[in-house]
Amino acid sequence: MKFNELDLNHVAKIRESTNFTVREIRKVCKTIGPRAAGSENEDKAQDYVLESCAKFADSAEKQSFKLSPRAFMAWPWFSAVIESIAIALFIAAGFVPQNLGRAFQVGSLVLTVLILVYIVLEFLLYKQIMDPFFRKAQSSNVILTKKPKGEVKRRIIFSGHMDSAYEWRFTHWGGYKLLRVAIYTALGCVAVCLVLDILSVVLKLSDGAQLAFRIAEGVCVLGLCVGFVFDDPKLVVEGANDDLTGVFSSIAVLQFMTTNNIEFEHTEVMAVSMGSEESGLRGAKAFVKANKFDDVETVFVATDTVRDMEFMGVYHKDMTGTVSLDKTAVALMLQASYDAGLDLPKLSIDLGATDAAAMMQGGVPSVAFCAMDHAPARYYHTRLDTAENLNVQTIEKGIEVLLRTAFLFDERGLSSNE
Repeated sequence: MKFNELDLNHVAKIRESTNFTVREIRKVCKTIGPRAAGSENEDKAQDYVLESCAKFADSAEKQSFKLSPRAFMAWPWFSAVIESIAIALFIAAGFVPQNLGRAFQVGSLVLTVLILVYIVLEFLLYKQIMDPFFRKAQSSNVILTKKPKGEVKRRIIFSGHMDSAYEWRFTHWGGYKLLRVAIYTALGCVAVCLVLDILSVVLKLSDGAQLAFRIAEGVCVLGLCVGFVFDDPKLVVEGANDDLTGVFSSIAVLQFMTTNNIEFEHTEVMAVSMGSEESGLRGAKAFVKANKFDDVETVFVATDTVRDMEFMGVYHKDMTGTVSLDKTAVALMLQASYDAGLDLPKLSIDLGATDAAAMMQGGVPSVAFCAMDHAPARYYHTRLDTAENLNVQTIEKGIEVLLRTAFLFDERGLSSNE
């Protein structure tokens, strides 16, 4: 089925779906509010989607899973604590007997290396390193499925995440410039400590050099303070853009099809309201583990923050550039955006990740679609991400791209995009 051959007013009908999306975002923000991963509010919001949007689907299901909500974003303060201990050992090495001092220096080096490995694994690669040490909670994914007329031969999954983030203080205080200064300062201090630790272990230094090194590492403690105040555990943001726009733009595909009596012949369409993305893609990891998608050709479209038209793009690399998304899925979405009158760029998420990365790692061809300045934008993970800060025109165009992607996939699948 071709989108342009539908016997309806495309502009008017997409606007209706846009109005639906904006209305639902505002309602969730007003009646439920911020939705931390694994919280009661996240659960209430997921129940709301299940109850209010099931009418657009042939089946609706809520799949629950366990997680440690605060484990992922523990890396800033945990790294600061351990590196501070490493620095204390390094300084103390100058005030104990030589053999013990040598052991302190080696211990400092080992802790610094472990911290760097931990940051790479937990924050950059989203490995669940710290989960066993944190309180457990329950989250969920809500899955809405619209069946085709006949046998299911293809499946397209649209998704956004329901949870919202704890506020990043430095972004709130000074935008991306202050955020970058804070992050680079903290990481720079760890790097300086690593170099000084290595030099102290491998070289025989004079007393003056050792004193200078201890003073330098002592100063580095100040830079590590960034980790102790990086995010605010008492303030969860509304997350209207990140990512209620993704949740309800995805559901808008089903809403558009249902209200206009559109059924695909052999393509199943799903909209998933994913839980706990801000806790390290935990919802997507649970979703791909709990469901099998190898029965028919399947593609996953992660829609994450549809706000800034000038930054709209299709992502071919995810998870800090370490995960390559599916080339055919990227080509499909680029063609759909071109059909919508856009010439979108292929982009890479250079710091952070979307649910597309977890799905791709789980074996499902995936692509990410975003419209946000990844500098990041001033509203990103701050109290400015409210229902009053939506961009309706961007949401409308985003929904059109998603719709055209669904219709194009129904028409030709993924293989023809190679």
